[in-house]
Amino acid sequence: MSQLYDRYSPTLYGIVFRIVKDENVAEDVLQEAILRIWVSFDKYDASKGRLFTWMLNICRNLAIDTIRSKQYRVSILSQKIEADSRIFHYTDTFKPEHIGMREIVDKLNPEQKQIIDLMYFDGLTQSEIAESYDIPLGTVKTRARNAVKFLSRLFKGRA
Repeated sequence: MSQLYDRYSPTLYGIVFRIVKDENVAEDVLQEAILRIWVSFDKYDASKGRLFTWMLNICRNLAIDTIRSKQYRVSILSQKIEADSRIFHYTDTFKPEHIGMREIVDKLNPEQKQIIDLMYFDGLTQSEIAESYDIPLGTVKTRARNAVKFLSRLFKGRA
């Protein structure tokens, strides 16, 4: 477990932090995610994808569940912290270029890239994106689906 944590925690923390935007919450989410990964490791199926992708999805989903929880929303509203004290340079730990993600995502057209960034890195739902950016929900879904198909083809070409 310590090897798993030592090897992947900086990158996974960066992903979680980018979604929850709070250091303490990100640490808690990462700890719970690592525990979930460890406990459910027997459920990992290498034929369905890479280990890092599987772990990333567990962390991402847990982070999104956390920011959608009522407890999280209440705690955010009750905190009076200045923005400067909450800034963490996630780029110190999470660098998509280390795993080749930046180059791959940059191959998307700008509209698809925006949707993928908002969904997977900022943790917004398709409905939230549609509402915030005044884009029809069907358009958001189509762009997301097309982007995922394109990325899937690129990943398969690299394997």
